[in-house]
Amino acid sequence: MTAPPHPLVSRAGRLASEVLAPHAERVDQEGVPASSIAAVKRSGLLGVSAPVAYGGSAAPAAVVRETAEILAGACCSTWFVQAQHHTPVLTLALAEAGLPVRERLLGPLARGELLSGVAYAQLRAYPRVPVRVSRERGGWRFDGTVPWYTGWGLNDVMLLAGVTDDGEALFAFTEAREQPGLRPSPPMRLAALTASRTVSLELGGLWLPDDAVALRTPYETWAATDRPKNTNASPAVFGVTAAALDLLDTGPPAKETARVLRARLGDVRRRAYELADHPVPSERIEERLAAKTLAYDVMRSATTAAVVAGGGRAMDLSSPAHRLAREGMFLLVQGQTATVRTAHLGALGAAGSAGVTG
Repeated sequence: MTAPPHPLVSRAGRLASEVLAPHAERVDQEGVPASSIAAVKRSGLLGVSAPVAYGGSAAPAAVVRETAEILAGACCSTWFVQAQHHTPVLTLALAEAGLPVRERLLGPLARGELLSGVAYAQLRAYPRVPVRVSRERGGWRFDGTVPWYTGWGLNDVMLLAGVTDDGEALFAFTEAREQPGLRPSPPMRLAALTASRTVSLELGGLWLPDDAVALRTPYETWAATDRPKNTNASPAVFGVTAAALDLLDTGPPAKETARVLRARLGDVRRRAYELADHPVPSERIEERLAAKTLAYDVMRSATTAAVVAGGGRAMDLSSPAHRLAREGMFLLVQGQTATVRTAHLGALGAAGSAGVTG
């Protein structure tokens, strides 16, 4: 007998089929609406990894991944906005018990009463310091530029990070709104996921109190934990791939292509998740990167097949095929690090050489 799906997987499926997928093309053109975010908040999925004691579900990693696949396959823009939320939740969950910001925000974030964004990817530019943090008036002053911030106008709070003069990575929460010392750019026009309401943030003396700080740690300590994360394949890649393959059930040639690609998808998905579950995140990095690039290959083939099968109709703005192809392009660079980029380019070059000489 097949075990029934986890309740959160069932909720994700209902959210996808009833709210996200039916409006994905409109959202792609017009932006993620507040109504979609309200539905995500009600679903309980924002607390998928949060401690039960604070109203979350503390679900297994396999459930977390499956819910992400479902949401990304239904509407990648909405998935991406809510995906920002889970790092702040985990940051607070791992923070010291009794920390003021933990006790103030972890419950509302876990229960979906608040949605958080993140502004910390600029830390990966170190030793360049796009956002500098300095001590001021019993709190902390933030200066610099956050190049990417997703969910502006949808998020309630944000987790903001910078580097101190002592070489510490410092993370603190603030309201996700324009305020003294924090000014957003106009929404960016992007080739894909413009709907996610992404802006840059100019920080000119934003002051936050000590009780807003969620984490202070030496930069290298933080980086050692962060570096391995993006060597794993993203569940969103598998979700977009599966959605593209679902468009191929239109006739014998397309169905055969879908059958072959589904088998490849199953193989690489299984391998990637086995590696993601390895108990030491810093080990087997080359294997993780190989699985990640293979996942990209299958996604690219699936989204291309959806466009080919759709023919001229795939160019219509009401067609999901071109949307999925652009979402796939976005996922090629989402969370990209220098290590990931080098491995992916190497794999693409090797594949090109094999095609010429084979």
